[in-house]
Amino acid sequence: MWARAAAALATLLAAAVAGVAAAYPSVAATTCPGCYGLTELEPGVYAEKSLSGEQRQRIHRTVAAARDRIEGFYGTPVSSPRLLVCVTDACYARIGGKKERGIAILNRSVMLSPRGLDTVIASHEMSHVELHARLAGGVEVPQWFDEGLAVVVSDDPRYLRPEAAGDRCTTPPTGPLPVTLEQWLAAAGKDATTYAKSACQVHRWLRSHDDRQGLLTLIQRLNAGGSFASEVSTAPIPPTE
Repeated sequence: MWARAAAALATLLAAAVAGVAAAYPSVAATTCPGCYGLTELEPGVYAEKSLSGEQRQRIHRTVAAARDRIEGFYGTPVSSPRLLVCVTDACYARIGGKKERGIAILNRSVMLSPRGLDTVIASHEMSHVELHARLAGGVEVPQWFDEGLAVVVSDDPRYLRPEAAGDRCTTPPTGPLPVTLEQWLAAAGKDATTYAKSACQVHRWLRSHDDRQGLLTLIQRLNAGGSFASEVSTAPIPPTE
């Protein structure tokens, strides 16, 4: 009887694992990269097999530069996301990727597509992981702040003016910004300036709150039970000198 019960349980577990892999391949791939044809290039970094020497070097350089960018803003990282890097569209589709350049999975790992193999995209997604690793369980920030901060941390030239400009905003917000993920996806899908508007709001808030130290203080207050609404203005912030 126990043998039959154990066999039945094993069958159910196998079915459950297969179901998760079929429904959420990105989650399964980050849990078991080797199951999706990826091999470890360096600790925590996985990519396709049979890469050329130049492709391997490009991945190493991109990851190192992205990690430097995260540390340069946050200080010593508290997160160590597993990175899954694809240099072909077939690989990215196999691990559950869509049309995005890169994506953070469950705020613990990052997947990069062939179009996202650069320092900006890698550090953008890694910023999401780092921020959430620093927030206590149950503490959340609005999606516009999370995304805008990732743009600032990654120093994305698509949405920010050069640092020498002082005020780096390209498109100041004129109204409320998306709070939930659902609202963000809807807004960003319709308005290409959503990232720029959010980055502007975050950039100006940081400039008026001692930059990185202001963010670290905000995280401390939120983790202590503070309210995001009472700490960060959602009204458009004018540029500072």
